[in-house]
Amino acid sequence: MVRLNIRHRTTYHYNRNVSLRPHRLMLRPRESRELRLLGMEIIVNPDAVLTWAQDVAGNSVASLTFRSMTNQLVIESIADIELDAVVWPVFDISASAIFYPFHYTDDDQADLGLLASPRLADAAGKLRAWVSAFVRTDPTDTLALLKDINFGILSWISYQERDDEGTQSPVETLERGWGACRDLALLFVEAVRTLGFGARIVSGYLHNPSQEIKGSAGAGTTHAWAEVYLPGAGWITFDPTNRSMGGANLIPVAVGRDIRQVMPVIGEFIGLSDAFSHMTVEVCVIG
Repeated sequence: MVRLNIRHRTTYHYNRNVSLRPHRLMLRPRESRELRLLGMEIIVNPDAVLTWAQDVAGNSVASLTFRSMTNQLVIESIADIELDAVVWPVFDISASAIFYPFHYTDDDQADLGLLASPRLADAAGKLRAWVSAFVRTDPTDTLALLKDINFGILSWISYQERDDEGTQSPVETLERGWGACRDLALLFVEAVRTLGFGARIVSGYLHNPSQEIKGSAGAGTTHAWAEVYLPGAGWITFDPTNRSMGGANLIPVAVGRDIRQVMPVIGEFIGLSDAFSHMTVEVCVIG
């Protein structure tokens, strides 16, 4: 078990005073058997009214409502957690799902819903052809198949940090041959959904004390990865950026069907079109 302090500071700079519309924050670490939240504080400047709610996926969502105009917005979250995720987890998969293909129960399929169907266009079948190549036998070992896809992405795609907004589609990532962590996570999720697996995107933090893990230039950063639902074992973590499986070094904050649903900070302002100057993000995860 490791105790960690997470500091996440987002600053928006404007060229002149603007009116801030309500902002949505997903910054509270998602508690589980492996993660215990010891304390959390959110500091906002200018002052705002903060309220909490849970979304349909069980994520903790904070909403900010502002009362004054400003030329700068600072949102800082400070969280203390205990992380107890093993490096080499063992998963107790139900006998019915040990080999692929398998069928989810009617209840599981109904609950997974859109999480088990590809969400993005693949008109030419490029993604389907790419992921189908990993299915070498019928039937095949389910966990081995998912590991191969997770491990194989970096054999096709080069990891590159990308500061611009948005996420590449899986087909774009395959065609370009490079992508950031969110691009690789989305490629993995859409690929396994193409095979019928229930999968979701996860956003959170990467704890990188050795500074050897991809996706982080320092001791910690925001990060994106994936989870796949397997009967018996539940949601299993896959991080294609680091070819890893399980929650070691990963601090989940939000899960969702699409990367847009799990962004840390979303909001708008009212002002002239050239009012926005730039944004800075600082993250530190230390033990």
